[in-house]
Amino acid sequence: MTTLPLPTTAIGRPTRLHVFVANLRAEWTKLRSVRSTVWTLLATVGLAVGFGALIATSQMSSWDTLDAGERLRFDPTSFSLSGLFLAQLAVGVLGVLVITSEYATGQIRATLSATPQRLVVLAAKAATFAAVVLVTGLVASFAAFWTGQVIFASNGLDASIGDPGVLRAVVGGALYLAGVGLLGVGVGAIVRRTAGAVAALVALLFILPLVMGFLPSSFQEAVGKYFPAQAGMAIFNVVADPRALSPWVGFGVLLAYGAVSLAVGAFLLVRRDA
Repeated sequence: MTTLPLPTTAIGRPTRLHVFVANLRAEWTKLRSVRSTVWTLLATVGLAVGFGALIATSQMSSWDTLDAGERLRFDPTSFSLSGLFLAQLAVGVLGVLVITSEYATGQIRATLSATPQRLVVLAAKAATFAAVVLVTGLVASFAAFWTGQVIFASNGLDASIGDPGVLRAVVGGALYLAGVGLLGVGVGAIVRRTAGAVAALVALLFILPLVMGFLPSSFQEAVGKYFPAQAGMAIFNVVADPRALSPWVGFGVLLAYGAVSLAVGAFLLVRRDA
């Protein structure tokens, strides 16, 4: 039996593409071999579906008390995806751990010794994790959407996946989780310590909007919509919210946060000792 030689450059070294693919395989092995990964992804789906169902039930119980304007702005798709607000925490923390767990155990030295191209290592971690979260997010978003619509159907308020903007919103829920996951990877690469990185991520996603609530409403409307969570969640709105960014602009803002955090993390990864 013969084997094909690995792709190499003119001087016999593996190509950059081969090194990247090898790192993708290594990162996939690391992710799937840790039990906490599976449990965290299952928790992501459970939070998305469970909390979304709770919000949908709450909306149905208060439907008779809503005024005409509130009924006009009622968005069954967005409400059914409300659980993603909690699910993002599980995804973000797991993204942090993709980086910080290796620093905690010292495995990062072996990883960087095997692949001295540190930017390739970070790119492979981010790409692998984003792909896993995107698949998980699709399962979570579609399951939450269908569960919510079953509840809304009791009052004839359910939406169809074929309605304008609905499919974009449901798929957008998965894209949102992937964006939060990349932000978590970037913050983990910057801070390198699990506790500090998780605290920083929670501050960005949850604490900052809470603090903003104590500021003047005009300032909240002008600035708050550019925070990562508030901007990104616009992608799973079907009924337009005048206080929020448009769906794809909001998602672009979330991706910008992730890109900046990864860029800073890449710079520090190259500059600092392991």
